Amino acid sequence: MTRDDIIAAPANWRDAPFRHAEFLPVDLDISEDEAGVIRLKTRQKLDMIDGNLARAFLATAAKLQDAPALAERGADGEWDYASFSDMAQKVRSAAQWMLDNLPRGAVMVVMAENSIAVAALSFAAFATGTILCPVSPAYGLAGGDHARLNHVFAKVDPAAIYCDSLEPYAAALEAVGGDVAIIAQEPEVFGGAATALDTLFAIEPTPAVDQAIEDIDPAVPAQYMMTSGSTGLPKVVVQSLDALAANTAQGVGLIGRAAGWDDIMLDWLPWHHAAGASVLRAGFILGGTLHIDAGKPAPGLFEKSIANLRDKSVPYFNNVPLGYSMLVEAMDGDPQLRDTFFKDMRLMLYGGAGLPQHVYDRLQQHAVAATGHRIHMTTGYGMTETVSGCCAIHFETDKVGIGLPGPGVEMKLVPTGERYEARLRGPMLMQGYLDEPEKTAAAFDEEGYYRTGDLVVFHNRDDPAQGLAFAGRMAEEFKLSNGTWVYGGQMRDKLLKTLNEELAEIVLADDGAPFLGLLAWPKPGTSLDAIAAKLAEFNEGQRGGSAKIRRVTLLETPPTADANEISDKGTINRRAVLDNRKSQVDALFADEPPAHVRAI
Repeated sequence: MTRDDIIAAPANWRDAPFRHAEFLPVDLDISEDEAGVIRLKTRQKLDMIDGNLARAFLATAAKLQDAPALAERGADGEWDYASFSDMAQKVRSAAQWMLDNLPRGAVMVVMAENSIAVAALSFAAFATGTILCPVSPAYGLAGGDHARLNHVFAKVDPAAIYCDSLEPYAAALEAVGGDVAIIAQEPEVFGGAATALDTLFAIEPTPAVDQAIEDIDPAVPAQYMMTSGSTGLPKVVVQSLDALAANTAQGVGLIGRAAGWDDIMLDWLPWHHAAGASVLRAGFILGGTLHIDAGKPAPGLFEKSIANLRDKSVPYFNNVPLGYSMLVEAMDGDPQLRDTFFKDMRLMLYGGAGLPQHVYDRLQQHAVAATGHRIHMTTGYGMTETVSGCCAIHFETDKVGIGLPGPGVEMKLVPTGERYEARLRGPMLMQGYLDEPEKTAAAFDEEGYYRTGDLVVFHNRDDPAQGLAFAGRMAEEFKLSNGTWVYGGQMRDKLLKTLNEELAEIVLADDGAPFLGLLAWPKPGTSLDAIAAKLAEFNEGQRGGSAKIRRVTLLETPPTADANEISDKGTINRRAVLDNRKSQVDALFADEPPAHVRAI
């Protein structure tokens, strides 16, 4: 069976109707001043939820009782379910441990994969005024001097940490030192000095837990989240419960009825990142059943996600662009996967980067072949500084983009040539970067808008209701030695669309160089000569030297999280790749390039 057989759909698949999904109505308030600055917001009201998130969760749990809240695969490969009553009990017991062992306002680091235990500890922190600090497991697995983990510990001074029971984590904690209480499933991994998770969850909660919840001030710092650290060590973003609740309410208002966060969900996105954590919060508050996907869009791990997607049909799916690219490739040879995936699907969401149009088109071809309908696709445009996505496509369209601002979000668009720099304001904004007043001040403009550093354009300036499209990141744009600008984000998208059969990922090089070069990770079986030939065709359609690739070399080793080259969401850190692979960059621009570099 060929790929064309699998995705067979009417020739006019673009004319197929969208499957029904209920969204926030488009109701824009837009103005433009004499300087060309545009201010944009929706007139739809933000319906806030209780900022005391632990109280809000326990109220949901009291209503739903034995309904399943979370599920994770057990050792036997089957789903293990925890009901809302189970989770409420775990939250209360963990809260009692925190009250007994940690001073109010202490920091608890969580360095673990998504799990039932992590969810319970997180909401227990919200219940007791303990500041939750989720960090990537990669921080403990990196080895070396554990630079990122040392940096976080020095910044937040944790009183406690929960981590998975792995020897590398024990070595990491010994390396960073400090007087920190350890919670673990298997205390013996940590020399027996840890509190056993089962012991913690067996504690009988006292009335002090309920009193602690009632005493919560949602306006004070409640969570420290790490930025991606794309330009160095991560910044620590300070978030209040009010901000977390506002962002959750914005998501519910924008796409919540379509997304079905009160329904069956399957999600892999890590809870130490903004997007994944938002799904956990929404499911706990709205009463959905979240299945924890242990896979991710990476070699050797995506197969787990595929197996889960064959097993569960969900109305809503959340992933990064790389994950969708891998998904459509899997569907090309697997009609069962395609049909199960689209059976109940109403809404697909992507975040972390711009989605290539060709990936969107292939997804819709599969959807129409499976259901006769196209499926709505939206974004979760936002960042750690806004808690999570606060803008989305909440209207019918076949164009990729970042959509429009949600309830309570004010967007300011500052002209930059033919594009606009996007700035955001609203109750979801961070309180600042921990102990970095200068960086905090620089992050906001004189009117209190957060400077995203992202560039956008209208799909149709005469009809703003068609939404905004991502048009690059200011940090990804650089000049060649002749002073011409390279629009890195746009170039990357064009190249990946043109060479989607040959290349898995790319990095453009380099600032101040005399011409544009390309470092590329090829797909299996693709030769350097074939890539060079395809690039020559690409160059014929480009104008100016800043839009043409003059040399290319292939990278044999994949990007690594240890070297900060790739995030847990699968996005590439261009600067880290260039800095870590200096010998390949030097070869790319050598006067007499070696054999593994091709001139175009």
